[in-house]
Amino acid sequence: MSSLTRSKRFSTGSEALALFIGLSNATSRRWGPCSPCRYNSTTSTDTFTIEGKSYPKDSWHNLPPNITFYISRRLHTTKDHPISITRSIIESRFPSPTYKYHNKFFPIVTTHQNFDSLGFPLDHPGRSKTDTYYINSSTVLRTHTSAHQADTFRLNASEGFLISADVYRRDAIDRSHYPIFHQMEGARMWDRRTVPNGDIAAAVWADIERLPKHDMKVEDPNPPTHAERNPLQKEHRREEAEAIAAHLKRSLEGVVVEIFTRAKRAALAADPGFRDEPLRVRWIEAYFPFTSPSWELEVFWQGDWLEVLGCGVVKQSLFTNAGVPDQLGWAFGIGLERIAMLLFEIPDIRLFWSKDPRFLDQFKGVSDNFNNLRKFVPVSKYPACYKDVAFWLKSSSSAAGGGGKEMEFHENDIMEIVRDVAGDVAEDVRMTDSFTHPKTGRRSMCYRINYRSLERTLTNEEANEVHERVRGKLVEKLGVELR
Repeated sequence: MSSLTRSKRFSTGSEALALFIGLSNATSRRWGPCSPCRYNSTTSTDTFTIEGKSYPKDSWHNLPPNITFYISRRLHTTKDHPISITRSIIESRFPSPTYKYHNKFFPIVTTHQNFDSLGFPLDHPGRSKTDTYYINSSTVLRTHTSAHQADTFRLNASEGFLISADVYRRDAIDRSHYPIFHQMEGARMWDRRTVPNGDIAAAVWADIERLPKHDMKVEDPNPPTHAERNPLQKEHRREEAEAIAAHLKRSLEGVVVEIFTRAKRAALAADPGFRDEPLRVRWIEAYFPFTSPSWELEVFWQGDWLEVLGCGVVKQSLFTNAGVPDQLGWAFGIGLERIAMLLFEIPDIRLFWSKDPRFLDQFKGVSDNFNNLRKFVPVSKYPACYKDVAFWLKSSSSAAGGGGKEMEFHENDIMEIVRDVAGDVAEDVRMTDSFTHPKTGRRSMCYRINYRSLERTLTNEEANEVHERVRGKLVEKLGVELR
């Protein structure tokens, strides 16, 4: 249930990931793909085809051709890639046959799978074209692995499962965000019809006794349920929910022990002066649409509390809607990039998509032996090149888009234009100023773009060329008036 890792974003519309898109025309040969044939996809006025699958296009289509280049990369199953290594480490704490691993689900799904099956209302911000990549009005690039959740519950092929996949969202550009990222969600279920005497609580406690124990310090001051903050579901008996919560917490605490023990070893190997502190975690009450009660798990790491995942007792309506109403269980969601960046100390999310052997060769052999895990060593740090762009919005806060249609202004549209032109050399885009003219009511905005290549030093002339094209596209696509 990887929506648990990003549910706050779906509540506020503020959280998603930015995108790598290669430069086009003359500069594309240096920094990115430029020909549609390189994406293993084709597009026409009426259809979009990728990996042999064709989809009709309509007015909802907003998928740039560049992003399809990455669909075939599948970093989470690429041997010795940090994302795949992280996935495998987590999977090691959820052994088969109890847990079945699903790592090959295709990323194009229906809006029913992505939204309706999970109860997203029609006016939910997560459905917006500013947040989600649409093939057509009923087909999207999945925004979370939970798009496959109902189908997996319905399949009922195992007592538990893990789903790992690449997911896609439109959002800001910075060193910790990307429009393509990876999630893992996991679930464990018990069936009232098959456990001894139908006693879910007793069956769960028996399973808890078989889980590995640990000596990590755990702060869990809250009761398993709270009538207002973290309510018990009406379909559940309190002893059932408390047993499931205990199983969930013990299982995920084991994941933290596995990940951060290995992270500490790698840090100590790289720096003998690394401050080795005992592992500590704490459970925080939370709200997620698909679980109740729910929690976030935080770990104390290098002097700070870090949120690592969200989890909870699965809403019974999800099991009922999936055709397995007698099941109860828990689910969690975790972002693999976030964990991999902590585990390997990788400072920039763009590096995960690099094909530079100086990056990839550092992780060779780790998939076969986790004891070979080591901290990432930066090859070099190339200088940044900052450029500002300031403009007036139209007084209606709208802009003329393609075909003469008006498009509502959204910051994600600015980010998409920068990606489309600058590709992976756009490291960061931030608004530095915004004000409304007291007489005309017109709104002015200024954004600062940091251009920095991961592979070499950009000349000022190169940065100026890219920046001028960004300015031109802002006028063309959004109808702004440059200042």
